[in-house]
Amino acid sequence: MKSSSLKNENQLLLQATIDPEAFAKIYDYYFTRVYNYVRSRVNRSSMADDLTSQIFERVLFKLDKFHPERGSFRTWLFTIAHNIITDYLRNQEKQHIVSLDMVRELACARNGPEEVYILQESQQDLQAALELLNNRERNLIGLKFWAGLNNRQIAQMTGLSESNVGVILYRSIRRLQLALKKEEACENE
Repeated sequence: MKSSSLKNENQLLLQATIDPEAFAKIYDYYFTRVYNYVRSRVNRSSMADDLTSQIFERVLFKLDKFHPERGSFRTWLFTIAHNIITDYLRNQEKQHIVSLDMVRELACARNGPEEVYILQESQQDLQAALELLNNRERNLIGLKFWAGLNNRQIAQMTGLSESNVGVILYRSIRRLQLALKKEEACENE
């Protein structure tokens, strides 16, 4: 796993306000983690692409508003990501659209029909288990496991204490494990 911050990050951030090359290094370093976090919260890959683009666009536009003395760049970046995803999800609650992306992804899968079905079933089980969690719990799991943030960074971003983040994550993971075991037991009957 990558180190917690980019080498010479603060210098690059200062330079990025005037030099696109410096921002490109920041973008390259953080892209995968941001995309994974977005993808963990959004089912459609095309929408994850769009939201990730919006996140980096907003970061670039507001880069002069970042102050390292207030917290790490990573925390600031994922706060922006969290806000954009939250806005998107709020809007989606108002609309119920059938995604053709999911159909296209299944049709283009390189695996055979049986593997696709098993993978899809596993993903549906995980998604169903995640739906048992509240929004805050799902968000913390996304930040921890898909974005790769540590508990301290999540605490800074969410306003929770570091120990509270740890407790919520532990309980959420435990609930997921129990839900998945219960689902597996029901399938085996």
